[in-house]
Amino acid sequence: MERLLVLCRHGESEWNRLNLFTGWKDPDLTEKGIAEARAAGRKLKALGLDFDVCYTSALKRAQTTLDLMLEELGRKDLPIIRDQALNERDYGELSGLNKDDARKRWGAEQVHVWRRSYDVPPPGGESLKDTADRVLPYFEARIMPDVMAGRRVLVSAHGNSLRALIMKLEGLTGEEIVRRELATGVPIVYRFAADGSVTSKQDLAG
Repeated sequence: MERLLVLCRHGESEWNRLNLFTGWKDPDLTEKGIAEARAAGRKLKALGLDFDVCYTSALKRAQTTLDLMLEELGRKDLPIIRDQALNERDYGELSGLNKDDARKRWGAEQVHVWRRSYDVPPPGGESLKDTADRVLPYFEARIMPDVMAGRRVLVSAHGNSLRALIMKLEGLTGEEIVRRELATGVPIVYRFAADGSVTSKQDLAG
Protein backbone atom coordinates (compact mmCIF):
# COMPACT_ATOMS: atom_id res chain seq x y z
CA MET A 1 0.00 0.00 0.00
CA GLU A 2 1.31 3.44 -0.95
CA ARG A 3 0.87 5.93 1.87
CA LEU A 4 1.77 9.17 0.12
CA LEU A 5 1.32 12.79 1.25
CA VAL A 6 2.66 15.76 -0.70
CA LEU A 7 2.58 19.24 0.84
CA CYS A 8 3.11 22.35 -1.30
CA ARG A 9 3.06 26.01 -0.37
CA HIS A 10 1.29 28.16 -2.95
CA GLY A 11 3.30 30.03 -5.57
CA GLU A 12 4.27 33.66 -5.05
CA SER A 13 1.20 35.86 -4.53
CA GLU A 14 0.75 39.53 -5.40
CA TRP A 15 1.10 40.41 -1.71
CA ASN A 16 4.21 38.24 -1.26
CA ARG A 17 5.76 40.32 -4.02
CA LEU A 18 4.74 43.57 -2.32
CA ASN A 19 6.07 42.38 1.08
CA LEU A 20 2.64 42.61 2.73
CA PHE A 21 1.21 40.55 5.58
CA THR A 22 -1.45 38.48 3.82
CA GLY A 23 -3.13 36.11 6.27
CA TRP A 24 -6.80 35.51 5.33
CA LYS A 25 -6.79 38.24 2.66
CA ASP A 26 -7.20 36.79 -0.81
CA PRO A 27 -4.73 38.01 -3.47
CA ASP A 28 -3.99 35.69 -6.39
CA LEU A 29 -0.68 34.54 -7.86
CA THR A 30 1.86 36.67 -9.71
CA GLU A 31 3.25 35.54 -13.06
CA LYS A 32 6.20 34.16 -11.10
CA GLY A 33 3.78 32.33 -8.78
CA ILE A 34 1.98 30.79 -11.76
CA ALA A 35 5.33 29.59 -13.13
CA GLU A 36 6.27 28.16 -9.69
CA ALA A 37 2.98 26.25 -9.47
CA ARG A 38 3.40 24.80 -12.97
CA ALA A 39 6.99 23.84 -12.17
CA ALA A 40 5.80 22.06 -9.01
CA GLY A 41 3.35 20.01 -11.07
CA ARG A 42 6.07 19.10 -13.57
CA LYS A 43 8.38 17.97 -10.76
CA LEU A 44 5.70 15.67 -9.37
CA LYS A 45 5.00 14.28 -12.83
CA ALA A 46 8.72 13.69 -13.45
CA LEU A 47 8.81 11.55 -10.30
CA GLY A 48 5.89 9.50 -11.64
CA LEU A 49 3.65 10.55 -8.75
CA ASP A 50 -0.12 10.33 -9.07
CA PHE A 51 -2.87 11.23 -6.62
CA ASP A 52 -6.35 10.19 -5.54
CA VAL A 53 -7.56 13.25 -3.63
CA CYS A 54 -6.50 16.86 -3.07
CA TYR A 55 -6.97 19.27 -0.18
CA THR A 56 -6.58 23.04 -0.24
CA SER A 57 -7.64 26.13 1.71
CA ALA A 58 -10.50 28.56 1.09
CA LEU A 59 -8.03 31.08 -0.39
CA LYS A 60 -7.49 31.42 -4.12
CA ARG A 61 -3.69 31.56 -4.11
CA ALA A 62 -3.61 28.00 -2.78
CA GLN A 63 -6.51 26.90 -5.00
CA THR A 64 -4.93 28.35 -8.15
CA THR A 65 -1.62 26.67 -7.30
CA LEU A 66 -3.40 23.34 -6.95
CA ASP A 67 -5.29 23.80 -10.22
CA LEU A 68 -2.06 24.54 -12.10
CA MET A 69 -0.25 21.55 -10.56
CA LEU A 70 -3.13 19.26 -11.56
CA GLU A 71 -3.11 20.70 -15.07
CA GLU A 72 0.59 19.82 -15.41
CA LEU A 73 -0.12 16.35 -13.99
CA GLY A 74 -3.00 15.84 -16.44
CA ARG A 75 -5.30 15.14 -13.45
CA LYS A 76 -7.86 17.94 -13.41
CA ASP A 77 -10.44 15.23 -12.75
CA LEU A 78 -9.30 14.63 -9.16
CA PRO A 79 -11.64 15.42 -6.24
CA ILE A 80 -10.67 18.64 -4.44
CA ILE A 81 -11.69 19.36 -0.85
CA ARG A 82 -11.48 23.04 0.09
CA ASP A 83 -11.61 24.03 3.75
CA GLN A 84 -10.71 27.18 5.68
CA ALA A 85 -9.14 24.94 8.34
CA LEU A 86 -6.12 24.95 5.98
CA ASN A 87 -6.06 28.75 5.60
CA GLU A 88 -2.95 30.77 6.31
CA ARG A 89 -2.39 32.12 9.80
CA ASP A 90 -4.65 35.12 10.43
CA TYR A 91 -2.40 38.15 10.90
CA GLY A 92 -5.19 40.30 12.37
CA GLU A 93 -4.34 44.01 12.37
CA LEU A 94 -1.13 43.31 10.43
CA SER A 95 -3.07 41.97 7.42
CA GLY A 96 -2.52 44.14 4.34
CA LEU A 97 0.32 46.12 5.92
CA ASN A 98 3.77 46.36 4.42
CA LYS A 99 6.20 44.65 6.77
CA ASP A 100 8.43 47.75 6.90
CA ASP A 101 5.43 49.96 7.76
CA ALA A 102 4.46 47.53 10.52
CA ARG A 103 7.98 47.82 11.98
CA LYS A 104 7.67 51.61 11.98
CA ARG A 105 4.30 51.44 13.75
CA TRP A 106 5.03 48.80 16.40
CA GLY A 107 8.82 48.57 16.41
CA ALA A 108 11.04 46.00 14.70
CA GLU A 109 11.44 43.91 17.86
CA GLN A 110 7.68 43.56 18.45
CA VAL A 111 6.99 42.65 14.81
CA HIS A 112 9.78 40.09 14.95
CA VAL A 113 8.17 38.53 18.05
CA TRP A 114 4.80 38.29 16.28
CA ARG A 115 6.35 36.75 13.18
CA ARG A 116 8.82 34.37 14.77
CA SER A 117 7.49 33.36 18.17
CA TYR A 118 5.34 30.24 18.44
CA ASP A 119 2.59 31.42 20.77
CA VAL A 120 2.43 35.25 20.69
CA PRO A 121 -0.38 36.44 18.37
CA PRO A 122 -0.45 39.84 16.64
CA PRO A 123 -3.37 42.12 17.60
CA GLY A 124 -6.62 40.48 16.52
CA GLY A 125 -4.82 37.57 14.88
CA GLU A 126 -3.42 34.08 15.40
CA SER A 127 -0.08 32.83 16.69
CA LEU A 128 1.45 29.80 15.00
CA LYS A 129 0.17 27.79 18.00
CA ASP A 130 -3.36 29.06 17.31
CA THR A 131 -2.94 28.09 13.66
CA ALA A 132 -1.77 24.61 14.64
CA ASP A 133 -4.74 24.26 16.99
CA ARG A 134 -6.99 24.90 13.97
CA VAL A 135 -5.08 22.90 11.33
CA LEU A 136 -4.06 19.75 13.20
CA PRO A 137 -7.52 18.50 14.27
CA TYR A 138 -8.65 18.79 10.64
CA PHE A 139 -5.52 17.00 9.43
CA GLU A 140 -5.99 14.16 11.91
CA ALA A 141 -9.72 13.81 11.20
CA ARG A 142 -9.70 14.13 7.41
CA ILE A 143 -6.30 14.05 5.69
CA MET A 144 -4.29 11.48 7.64
CA PRO A 145 -7.07 8.84 7.51
CA ASP A 146 -7.02 9.17 3.70
CA VAL A 147 -3.24 8.67 3.67
CA MET A 148 -3.43 5.64 5.96
CA ALA A 149 -6.18 4.12 3.80
CA GLY A 150 -3.76 4.16 0.86
CA ARG A 151 -5.13 7.23 -0.90
CA ARG A 152 -2.40 9.37 -2.38
CA VAL A 153 -2.96 12.92 -1.08
CA LEU A 154 -1.83 16.30 -2.43
CA VAL A 155 -2.21 19.37 -0.17
CA SER A 156 -1.81 22.92 -1.49
CA ALA A 157 -1.82 25.41 1.37
CA HIS A 158 0.21 28.16 3.08
CA GLY A 159 3.49 28.74 4.88
CA ASN A 160 2.07 28.62 8.39
CA SER A 161 -0.70 26.05 7.94
CA LEU A 162 1.94 23.77 6.42
CA ARG A 163 4.38 24.55 9.24
CA ALA A 164 1.77 23.20 11.64
CA LEU A 165 1.61 19.93 9.67
CA ILE A 166 5.37 19.64 9.33
CA MET A 167 5.79 20.20 13.07
CA LYS A 168 3.49 17.23 13.67
CA LEU A 169 4.98 14.97 10.97
CA GLU A 170 8.62 15.63 11.88
CA GLY A 171 8.19 15.84 15.66
CA LEU A 172 9.51 19.40 15.89
CA THR A 173 9.08 21.82 18.78
CA GLY A 174 7.37 25.19 18.42
CA GLU A 175 10.77 26.88 18.59
CA GLU A 176 12.15 24.64 15.84
CA ILE A 177 9.24 25.05 13.43
CA VAL A 178 9.19 28.87 13.52
CA ARG A 179 12.73 28.79 12.10
CA ARG A 180 11.73 26.52 9.19
CA GLU A 181 11.48 28.44 5.94
CA LEU A 182 9.11 27.11 3.27
CA ALA A 183 9.77 28.29 -0.27
CA THR A 184 6.81 29.09 -2.51
CA GLY A 185 5.84 26.40 -4.98
CA VAL A 186 8.13 23.66 -3.64
CA PRO A 187 6.52 20.25 -3.02
CA ILE A 188 7.61 18.11 -0.06
CA VAL A 189 6.94 14.38 -0.46
CA TYR A 190 6.28 12.20 2.61
CA ARG A 191 5.76 8.44 2.76
CA PHE A 192 4.49 6.56 5.80
CA ALA A 193 4.73 3.18 7.49
CA ALA A 194 1.66 1.22 8.60
CA ASP A 195 1.93 2.77 12.08
CA GLY A 196 1.72 6.31 10.66
CA SER A 197 5.40 7.15 11.16
CA VAL A 198 7.26 8.94 8.37
CA THR A 199 9.56 6.57 6.45
CA SER A 200 10.91 9.11 3.93
CA LYS A 201 10.85 12.80 3.11
CA GLN A 202 11.87 14.38 -0.18
CA ASP A 203 12.05 18.16 -0.66
CA LEU A 204 11.73 19.02 -4.36
CA ALA A 205 13.52 22.39 -4.21
CA GLY A 206 15.79 23.22 -7.13
